[in-house]
Amino acid sequence: MGGVTSSMAAKLAFFPPNPPSYKLVADEMTGLLLLSTFPHRENVEILKLPTRKGTEVVAMYIRHPMATSTLLYSHGNAADLGQMYELFVELSIHLRVNLMGYDYSGYGQSSGKPSEQHTYADIEAVYKCMEEGYGAKQEDIILYGQSVGSGPTLDLAARLPHLRAVVLHSPILSGLRVMYPVKKSYWFDIYKNIDKIQLVDCPVLVIHGTADEVVDCSHGKQLWELSKEKYEPLWLKGGNHCDLEHHPEYIRHLKKFVSTVEKPPSQRYTGSRRRSTDQQLLPPRKSTDIVFEASRKSTDRREKPRHSTDKALPPTDVNKLLLKSNSNNLNEKLEKLKNQSNYAEKLRVSFDQVERSRRSVDCCLEKSRKSVDHQLERGRKSVDRIRTG
Repeated sequence: MGGVTSSMAAKLAFFPPNPPSYKLVADEMTGLLLLSTFPHRENVEILKLPTRKGTEVVAMYIRHPMATSTLLYSHGNAADLGQMYELFVELSIHLRVNLMGYDYSGYGQSSGKPSEQHTYADIEAVYKCMEEGYGAKQEDIILYGQSVGSGPTLDLAARLPHLRAVVLHSPILSGLRVMYPVKKSYWFDIYKNIDKIQLVDCPVLVIHGTADEVVDCSHGKQLWELSKEKYEPLWLKGGNHCDLEHHPEYIRHLKKFVSTVEKPPSQRYTGSRRRSTDQQLLPPRKSTDIVFEASRKSTDRREKPRHSTDKALPPTDVNKLLLKSNSNNLNEKLEKLKNQSNYAEKLRVSFDQVERSRRSVDCCLEKSRKSVDHQLERGRKSVDRIRTG
């Protein structure tokens, strides 16, 4: 069964340039491998890597002095490194990335014959070299798959949960779906990307030409819709299967994507992907609706901790709080009573003082009145004696 599948894959998917566009030669002075049609570059290395399938694949690694990402590029089904060399150099310069490209088994000067399973082994060998030979970390790697290269790209991406990102350039849903609009995956189909895209956990950018006559644009659109973490796609109007790199929007959009995924996750998607997702997947909303929705969610987030704290409070803590509250209330009442008592005492003392003053005044008045009465009585008696005499 596996042999039949591989045989079908070879007939349907693989068209290596014949003859290859380059030969491998050794530099006379350094002994380093070179592609015969290109001069030596200080930042370019040519390698031969063994695979678990027993073949050797030719790869090229391009360094960029300011790179924080490394792009692993799997090319299309009718190209080899000699044809991709200049594009790889340009991408490394414009995107400011290190770039690793390779030829599948049976392509260029790679040994063996092309097959689906061989391409899986090929990309694994290249990825291993990037990690062990160049110190690249999974979270700094961007996988790039063009056309049939989307097959090994998604197969590897589905098994690497911490990748920085994935780029799918004119991708296929599966090998069989390129020729027939089948609704399900059959055992003899190859590169079942439609089933693997949902296993990819990193941001995914899809680029496809609307006039692609080899792989219909609907393949790219469906893969984008099925991806978990969507980035704003690039549907190049009038673009064909093999000319997307010549469109100015191609490099601009790719640079924007790389710049975005190189940011910390918390700072991503404040613009392009979120706007695209809202426009593509959700009905249009007014800007005020978005603001209010964001405000409501923010308010909900602020309320939740308070609510959860109330629920989590143990009964003993509730009792303590109640006792403390009651104690505080009692102390306040006692303080008020004390203040009232002090005030009453002050009033009583004040009243006593007034009473004593009143009594003193009454006593004085009584004495004055008696003195006046006594003097009047004496005067009256003296007048009476004068009249009698």
